[in-house]
Amino acid sequence: MSKVPQIYCRQPKCVELIEAEPVFKSVAGFTKPEAEVRCAAYSPVGNYFVYSQPTGLIVCDPFSGEQLFTIQNPDVFHFGISPKGTFLTSWSRPTKMEDETGNWNDNVQIYRLDITGRKYEAIQSYLNKMQSGWKPQFTADESIFCRLVNPSQISFYETDSEEIHKALYSLNLKDIGKIQSFELSPGKNPSLAVFIPGSRGNPAFIRVYSLPNLNTPISQKQFFKGETCLFQWNGLGTSILALVSTDVDSTNKSYYGESQLYLFGITGAFDQKINLDKEGPIHDITWSPTSREFAVIYGYMPSITTFFDARGNEIHTLTEGPRNTILYSPHAKYILVGGFGNLQGNVEILDRQNRFQKVASFKASNTSVCKWSPDGRFIMSATTSPRLRVDNCVKIWYFNGTLCYIKEFNELYGVDWKFQPLSDFSPISTSTADKCEITPDISAIEYMAKKTSISGGNRAGSTGGAYRPPHARNGGAAKPSRSLAEVEAQHSSSMLISSSSSNNSSTESFASSYANRRIPGALPRRVIPGAIPLDKNAKKKKRHHKKDDTEDEINSSSQQEATTAVENGGSMVVGGVFSFEEKKIRNLLKKLRSIEKLKVKQGNGDFLEKTQVLKIETEPQVRKELESLGWTEGR
Repeated sequence: MSKVPQIYCRQPKCVELIEAEPVFKSVAGFTKPEAEVRCAAYSPVGNYFVYSQPTGLIVCDPFSGEQLFTIQNPDVFHFGISPKGTFLTSWSRPTKMEDETGNWNDNVQIYRLDITGRKYEAIQSYLNKMQSGWKPQFTADESIFCRLVNPSQISFYETDSEEIHKALYSLNLKDIGKIQSFELSPGKNPSLAVFIPGSRGNPAFIRVYSLPNLNTPISQKQFFKGETCLFQWNGLGTSILALVSTDVDSTNKSYYGESQLYLFGITGAFDQKINLDKEGPIHDITWSPTSREFAVIYGYMPSITTFFDARGNEIHTLTEGPRNTILYSPHAKYILVGGFGNLQGNVEILDRQNRFQKVASFKASNTSVCKWSPDGRFIMSATTSPRLRVDNCVKIWYFNGTLCYIKEFNELYGVDWKFQPLSDFSPISTSTADKCEITPDISAIEYMAKKTSISGGNRAGSTGGAYRPPHARNGGAAKPSRSLAEVEAQHSSSMLISSSSSNNSSTESFASSYANRRIPGALPRRVIPGAIPLDKNAKKKKRHHKKDDTEDEINSSSQQEATTAVENGGSMVVGGVFSFEEKKIRNLLKKLRSIEKLKVKQGNGDFLEKTQVLKIETEPQVRKELESLGWTEGR
């Protein structure tokens, strides 16, 4: 048996089986389907994989990818699997019989699977038009299953009985109301929790029964605020959490309605409400795999995360933060707390066995699915449709926050780990081997390089201190070379000095001081040799010239200045217009500055596009053209 963790990814018309760390590759023998896949899942014990096709359900070997057999049942929309994988149940769209009676065909089927013999057997069928509450529930040993016969009755059946269609016993709550939800417990001593919402002024009920005694509940609670209920048993089946919610908050404080949390034990020793000390909705609840504690995230953002023991006594509370998800690792050593959905995706990993000390933190934005791997070392986060129809992908992280693998999809509808028992993997210890860095897959390396390039560089490793430009960050104490802007400024200054050398000393001194007055970052000023700027009085006189000054006088004056500039050997710049050669030099210098920036990025290891690499290769050609125009870097 393979000990490599495995995941499946469901796309619109495809399912893919992927072996996770350390190989990160598709299962070679698995043939991807070509028709639409509506649902897919591993068995709870990981011995087979099932996905739907228009013609029926395909059962495959998850290790080799080989197709074992096909269950002939067209148009399956949902299916469920019993705890040991022996029974498979399916729900199809209800259809009427092809006769004049107007009756409906049975749309729920229960099959007994023989994986070794590669065959199946239909053992029961019934009609359930609703997509909610149709799924039968099995005990941990699969000897009994139950289903909702009508809105007020739950019937129990023996799986090994020859008369499997005949109910073994039933729970009828017609006198109390309609059953909104129910949950059969795991463990050796099965129990049943039932929720009946309040109606017409009557209170809501939660009752817990011990099988097969359904006459008297072992624990119960009644209250007036309750429309829906979510049950969650611990792994041993000894205690159950009931999250009761209403759609509307009577105090108008919350858009999400009201929620209360109750704790029940199967011995009847306690049934109590869990008092939470901050107003707001309950975002998430979860049991520890040890069944000895549970955690609750509650309150308006920033929310509070509190841990309780099995009897509802507070153990530990984290500081407030933007969190709405909490997950224990399979071995209960690590705890993941994160904020997904409309939050930013910040994730923290805590060490439960070391006083909730933080192990790592990372960011998994736009996550809609998050699960621990069976070995408790890796975390899978995925962005799925229809929650988000963009950036659909699956990511695998190491528990220290390292991104190990990423696979992107146009549309991703489902993803999950294949179950494997903890005994398949070596235990996690505090040794150096468990804390060492893991080598990411090439997909993660390329993704991080692209992300760093888009964001303008990786700032996560910044150590503070004074700002240093990119070209000086990896140079140590070496003195950085002059930039092209400085070289160009010096070149322009030398041209001004040479062009003004033929003028008288007073004009040269004034022009030199005038040229040095420049705005930081602006191009050097160009002064026409021989032209003396006006003082304040002259400017005032010029501003008050008479209106009868003719345009011919202005044109002749401009022409005379230009002629003087050419005769003195200066650059011909009239009205801010450069000569053709200077324009070309400026454009080439602009290209050279751009190439220099790209070379700095390349030296820092940043990701460059193909066009940017080609641009760097044109540097010799640009410099050769500059030299042909008379420009040298030393001038």
